[in-house]
Amino acid sequence: MGIDIRPLQIPARLDSPESAEFEAYTELTAAIDESVWGHRRFAYEAAELLPEFHDDRYTGRQAFTAWNDGRCVGRAEVLWEQGADARTAEISVGVAVDERGRGLGSALLAEAEAHATSLGREVLAGYSDVSLVDLDAAGPRLEAPDGTGSIPAASPGAAFATRHGYRLGQLERVSGLTVTGRLEEFRRLLAEQLAARRPDAVDYRLTGWIDHAPDALVDSLAVAHAAMSTDVPAGGITIDEEVWDAARVRAGEERARSGGRTTLVQAAIAPDGSVAGYTELQLPTNSEAVFQWDTIVLGTHRGHGLGMLLKLANLVQLGETAPERTDVYTWNADENDHMLAINIALGFILRGMSAEWQRA
Repeated sequence: MGIDIRPLQIPARLDSPESAEFEAYTELTAAIDESVWGHRRFAYEAAELLPEFHDDRYTGRQAFTAWNDGRCVGRAEVLWEQGADARTAEISVGVAVDERGRGLGSALLAEAEAHATSLGREVLAGYSDVSLVDLDAAGPRLEAPDGTGSIPAASPGAAFATRHGYRLGQLERVSGLTVTGRLEEFRRLLAEQLAARRPDAVDYRLTGWIDHAPDALVDSLAVAHAAMSTDVPAGGITIDEEVWDAARVRAGEERARSGGRTTLVQAAIAPDGSVAGYTELQLPTNSEAVFQWDTIVLGTHRGHGLGMLLKLANLVQLGETAPERTDVYTWNADENDHMLAINIALGFILRGMSAEWQRA
């Protein structure tokens, strides 16, 4: 095939001779994203991604690249939880549009799977995306074990995954909310929600921060982070339990800052002073987009309307901090009716689907 597939070398810094391949890798990843979504808003820039490779204390990461006459034409990446009991590895594969259909994706997948197997990982996972414009394509459809959504069986990612023995385990809705000019609306809605709280909810207070959690909250925030791997809908997929402590929270904050990302957090504080729930918005560099990442209310604190309060409070913080941002994007399990209802009430609309695949 004349293609050279090799592990990606991670440079110490960018804008140096040794960083050229890493920068080509991130450029190809962005181009592949653009071929699916029609934009690059979901792709990391090289400066954002490099700290993720440098810090492997909690999450391991290995990338492979395919080269044709000095041009990066394919990429694969393996992610894995470093915990002693972890069983899974997540694999992503992408090929330049003009190089598809020649077996390069299969070759890259084989490299990634071999690496995951060498780590002792028994369960292999992956994902693929379908944009809204392609979601209703004619033909047979695939449905996840839970939820009501489906994707075209002939979509490129689905066809590739099923051909290689992966089964569809979960669908996530990719939703977007345009926030331009809505700060006062979010302030009003937040005030109304606070005023309408039931008596059993008034003892919870909201607090927010940017980039760095208060020292007094970091330990209980770590507990809430750990719950994101155990208390969220998992459909038909295996998710490794993540072990979190204050050091891991601080490491994540530092990686985001090192990559130039701003993180906005709102937390609900229980009467005993612990974190009852939190939500997180991350602002990528050189973009008008915002990513809604974690949102969770711990089980013993549910039923008080905290989820809506947290999201509204963080949308207010977003409008006050970065009014130039135009759209918030979020990913939610198709079966997560409660969180989807909150998003729909806020005005999020469907932008596509993300399929989670698994092979054991």
